[in-house]
Amino acid sequence: MPPRVGTCGFALPQAQYFRSFSLIEIQQTFYQPPQPQTAQRWRQAAPENFVFTLKAFQAITHYPGSPTYRRSRLSAAERHQCGEFRDTPVVRYAWHTTLEIARLLKAPLVIFQCPAQFTPTAEHLKNLRSFFRWADRDGLSFGFEPRGEAWHDELVREVCRECDLLHVVDPFERQSVWGAVRYYRLHGNGNVNPPAGYRHRYSDQELRQLVAWCDTADCYCLFNNVSMAEDALRFAKLVREKLAARMPCRAPCQRAADSNNRCHMPLRDFPMGTA
Repeated sequence: MPPRVGTCGFALPQAQYFRSFSLIEIQQTFYQPPQPQTAQRWRQAAPENFVFTLKAFQAITHYPGSPTYRRSRLSAAERHQCGEFRDTPVVRYAWHTTLEIARLLKAPLVIFQCPAQFTPTAEHLKNLRSFFRWADRDGLSFGFEPRGEAWHDELVREVCRECDLLHVVDPFERQSVWGAVRYYRLHGNGNVNPPAGYRHRYSDQELRQLVAWCDTADCYCLFNNVSMAEDALRFAKLVREKLAARMPCRAPCQRAADSNNRCHMPLRDFPMGTA
């Protein structure tokens, strides 16, 4: 199955975005979840087969001192109960709020992105396992994106297997070690010299490598660099070119097939659900 392609957040005006991509990862739910009516408007404006995923509210994952709380409406007392998957009233509220938005968006998947400070200590692992036991999934898949070398492959595999999680990665940093579906979050290739981080613009060679990785499993590909919209569109074009090369020529193609029976339908006419 061809990968779904999108960006982390609306990287284009909303109507244009829905015409251009088949997937988005909502970021607003991480900083401060939107009002339910906002999520309802997004779902109603999107095509029927458009897929929303979302990041879980930071109150679940991020420690109280994180600078990301500047964009939240939580009080200082509430922030004191936040983070590290602890079982507190605020963390439970944060999950119920995230779940409500996921239901309204008809999202299949929620991402739990952890800060580097969330290392695999005994306490953190206990909190993590407890959270994923009590958190109501309501049919959702959960993606887990740990950070730092302490989260080695064997440990990630063990946690994901036990807690029924997908291992979320930037494939240019490491490979996923668990889950039938691959969920790639492309933050900018940190392996180039000099490192550019989020400012990195993916080369054609890198995007072709990503296409090859996506051939091995069902994939979600979310670009999260400064040039995310441009890079995602370039990647989607490469995916469709590869799909066109494999597809026998048939209606509604208006051109004759060549000697190899390859499809000559213009790329713009391929349904966005295929990329």
